[in-house]
Amino acid sequence: MDTTQRTEQQRSADRRRRELLEAADRVVLRDGPQASMNAIAAEAGITKPILYRHFGDKSGLYAALAKRHTDALLNSLRAALDAPADRRERVEATLDTYLAAIEARPQVYRFLMHPAEGSPGGEQGFDVGKHSIPLLRRMGEELAQVIEDRLDLGPGGQQLARVWGHGIVGMMHAAGDWWLGERPCSRAELVGSLADLLWGRLAAAGDKIGGPGF
Repeated sequence: MDTTQRTEQQRSADRRRRELLEAADRVVLRDGPQASMNAIAAEAGITKPILYRHFGDKSGLYAALAKRHTDALLNSLRAALDAPADRRERVEATLDTYLAAIEARPQVYRFLMHPAEGSPGGEQGFDVGKHSIPLLRRMGEELAQVIEDRLDLGPGGQQLARVWGHGIVGMMHAAGDWWLGERPCSRAELVGSLADLLWGRLAAAGDKIGGPGF
């Protein structure tokens, strides 16, 4: 098989994988954590064995969907952090971007962070922490890198940036999860309150010389 043929086959496989993920997205938007492999296969117009051939099992499909949505969310968060505004406005915009994302697609959020322990059709569930914790850790590391690149935190700055990155992501996740379930206040009120909580140390830290600024 020549290189051109292999490349075309890879493109075809990638395109088919995207189509299957889009079908899975539609089912997740409708069914949330109860989305089943049977329903996703039916939505895609294929049999479940073919779906298994692409993703292995529900955990494999979950991982692919998680990467797809986490990539999109991280791109949105980076855009908020890079917006031409003062630091307080960028902090609030970043918090609001996260909350707006989970508010806009609550069923997707619940599928990713609260996958059902059992699904229709006799499917076995999977350990929530095994799958959702890596998403939060990835976000924490990404934010830690942004903080380290932009703020002068002095000696031990790399470790402090990681503490802050994971701490902020944990706060956003816990507060957002509670807020999405109970809606005790408006999104703007929650953003303002969380920004107030973060603002003391973030306000005091200087920009790193030669960095993009925070």
